[in-house]
Amino acid sequence: MHTRRRRPLPTCPSIESYYSQCERASPTTNTPMCIIFFKFDPRPASKNAYRLILAANRDEFYNRPTKAADFWVSNSEILSGFLVSNFLTDHSQDSYSYLKRVSSERHLYNGFNLLTAEFKAKEDTMCYYGNRGNTEPIHLNPAGIYGLSNSLLETPWRKLLHGKRLFTSVVNQPLPCEVLVQDLLNVLNNEELNTPDPAQESQGEGYSSPMLRVLSSVCVRSPHYGTSPTNWLSHLSCCACHQRTNTIILIDSSGNVTFTERTMLNCDISQWSTSSFQFKLKD
Repeated sequence: MHTRRRRPLPTCPSIESYYSQCERASPTTNTPMCIIFFKFDPRPASKNAYRLILAANRDEFYNRPTKAADFWVSNSEILSGFLVSNFLTDHSQDSYSYLKRVSSERHLYNGFNLLTAEFKAKEDTMCYYGNRGNTEPIHLNPAGIYGLSNSLLETPWRKLLHGKRLFTSVVNQPLPCEVLVQDLLNVLNNEELNTPDPAQESQGEGYSSPMLRVLSSVCVRSPHYGTSPTNWLSHLSCCACHQRTNTIILIDSSGNVTFTERTMLNCDISQWSTSSFQFKLKD
C-alpha cells in the first residue's frame, strides 16, 4: 500500500516487492504468498468508524533486499517503500483512468493485481484491475469487505475465506485505534492451515503437497522453499521464505491516516521492528 497525502493509495501483492513493481507481480502460486484484507466504507455511519481499514501480509524470500516504508526524500507527500511512481506523482489523472491505461498494456506484463483508492471530500472511490481477469478495471462497491491473494480479487481460496472471516470479526467491532491495529496484526499472524483446497491446488500445479500445505495459511512460515514450482524439491534449501512485513492502514471519517508497518529484521523471525505514521489527508 502506498500513501499519497492528497490522492490515491495503490496496493498489490508483488513478486518484486510488496510495495512496488505491480507490473511484474504474478497472481499465481509461483510467487511469495502475499495477502490483503480491506474494508472500504466511504461514508461510515459513525464518526468513530473508518473509511478504509486495510491489513496486509508481504511474504518474501529472506535474501531479497527490501526497503521499509517511509516518506520519499524526493516527494514528502508520498509514503511507501517503492511503487508505480508515475501514478503517485501525476495529479492529472484519476485512479480509474490510470487503471484503464494500464489495462490497455496488460499483454506486456506477467500477471499482476493493482488496487487504487482516492479519498476526497465529496466522494471516495476504490478501483481494481488484474490482468489475468477482466479486460476492464472495476469500481469496488462501497461498504464492502474484500480479500486478495495471489489470484484475482475475491478468489475463494480457503485461506482467503478464513482470513476474511477473522478480519470481518475484528473490523465490525467499535475498537480503539491501538486495539484495532493489534487485533488486525493478530489476524495477519494466524498460522492455521487451510487444506485441502482444490482451488489453490489447481492454480499451484507443479508444487509438492507439502509446499501447498505451507502456503495454505494466512501467515506463511516456512524454513525453506524453492524458486520455481517445477523444481521445488531440488531447491528445497536454497532460499528461506517467510512472512516479512505486516501493514495496517486506517483512514477515519475525518481523513486521519494511521499507517503501521511491522518488519522482520536480519532474516530473524524473533526480531521485528514496528514503525507508525500519522497524518491527515488533504482535500
